[in-house]
Amino acid sequence: HAGCPVCVSAEQTLLQHLSADVEIDVVHLGEHPDRVAEAEVAGVKSVPALVIDGNVLHINFGAPIEALK
Repeated sequence: HAGCPVCVSAEQTLLQHLSADVEIDVVHLGEHPDRVAEAEVAGVKSVPALVIDGNVLHINFGAPIEALK
């Protein structure tokens, strides 16, 4: 995510519903711009997004991935 209110809200909501045995890697792309390319390769077009088993789920809309470059 990009750290905006839309992204943070989505993150908090999703984390409440995941079990403790799920591997979670929350990436704030605003703080880790070196991982934007990795997100693009995974298929992320906008944030917030959730990648599960190689499938990208775009949640609401905070910002296009291009805005994080």
